Amino acid sequence: MRSFRLIVPAAALLVAACTPKAHIDCTLSQAPGAQIAVRQLDMNSYKVLDTLTADASGRARYSMDVKPGNPEFVYLFYKDTKIASLLLESGSKVSVKADTLGNYDVEGSPESQKLRDRELAYARFQKAMDSTMDSKELAQVFITHYRDDVKYVMENPTSLTVIPVLFEQLDQYTPVFNQFTDAILFRKICDTLKTAYPGSRYVSALEKETLRRENAMKVQDMVNNAQERGYPDVSLPDITGERRSLSELDAKVVMLHFWDSSDPTHKMFNLDVLKPHWDRWHDKGFEIYAVDLNPDKSAWASVVRAQSLPWINVNDGRGWASQAVMLFNVTATPTTYLLSGGSMSATDLKGKDALDKELQRLLK
Repeated sequence: MRSFRLIVPAAALLVAACTPKAHIDCTLSQAPGAQIAVRQLDMNSYKVLDTLTADASGRARYSMDVKPGNPEFVYLFYKDTKIASLLLESGSKVSVKADTLGNYDVEGSPESQKLRDRELAYARFQKAMDSTMDSKELAQVFITHYRDDVKYVMENPTSLTVIPVLFEQLDQYTPVFNQFTDAILFRKICDTLKTAYPGSRYVSALEKETLRRENAMKVQDMVNNAQERGYPDVSLPDITGERRSLSELDAKVVMLHFWDSSDPTHKMFNLDVLKPHWDRWHDKGFEIYAVDLNPDKSAWASVVRAQSLPWINVNDGRGWASQAVMLFNVTATPTTYLLSGGSMSATDLKGKDALDKELQRLLK
């Protein structure tokens, strides 16, 4: 009898062999036939990947694609209870033994074991915080946990398990890492993880949070410096892209002017009021720092050039989301302040006469 062999192309075998998979073998004790939901962390929410049905012994298995170099956070749920937290790498084979209350052990994945240990530490912290109303005890519990978190993050800078640690919450509105200077730690860890996992969306989310914290720290620095000067400093780009700061100006009097280059009346105000005053008083120590709140920077630059505005014109393209708006509590345009001698000498000046009188007083 002639024999036949099934011939599979080598390329197909190679693709099949190289398909990256992570395997989960979960046993949920005392829950035969239970439904186990497999969920993947998707930024601030979970994405359901599958629902497994455990066999008569409570065992269920699952395999999923995991790209090399891009570990995935995956969680197992029984009803509404999270029964396991896993950080799966390509090719990993993880064994989970859990109960319906959320207690579990994991083998075959050192990163998942780290994740479990940190979640247990966080659970102990929350329990300790809930167990006392004494302010001194609460402060000590928080400080101890915060220091433990910092130590873990610093000792594991190349592990993605530090990301959920950095995002821990004290309560719904307060992160555990709630100091402005924590931005320095976030940046250090973020840069390290970007090198280790350049394609990870979890690292990308950490980068966004790091930038937000760095901006908040800058604002805090501005507010702290404002206490010395009497007003906050701002540093925004001009039409050439060069950053210009209020603090660098050595004029006796600086007009901080918030306007909108898309408003025809504001453009008329430039020519009818500001320009005559700048021509008259500039040589005597008067300068204008004009912050445009039109997010269309190209349109703003065209107006500045067309009107030949000689003073400092800046725009960061963020419109009403600009830090300058928040720092000076601007609620409408135009809004004008006069800064002199390290403090505000006049606020919200409107009208030619009011400006004339104040400049004569300050520059006489």
